[in-house]
Amino acid sequence: MSKEDKTEAVGNVGKCKLVVVTGDDGKKHLEATCLSKEAREQMAAILEQEAVLRVNPKMRFDDTLAAVEPAAAPVDQPAAAPVDQPAVPAA
Repeated sequence: MSKEDKTEAVGNVGKCKLVVVTGDDGKKHLEATCLSKEAREQMAAILEQEAVLRVNPKMRFDDTLAAVEPAAAPVDQPAAAPVDQPAVPAA
């Protein structure tokens, strides 16, 4: 069984992709792959705070999470072109 067969994508948090990995002993653990060191630090800070696990049987669960891709890096938007200001007449 390859490592890909032992992983299950569970979602994204910020710029990190989360997967559940099943070890050879059958135990599962969570792994996060982040797009940058900053994203990794943000993920670590979130995990160091408090994790709240809720049960909501009415929640709609979408099985399409297996195809989750890492969040794309934000694209810097070019600055808007300067607006021409009317010339101030000399006094």
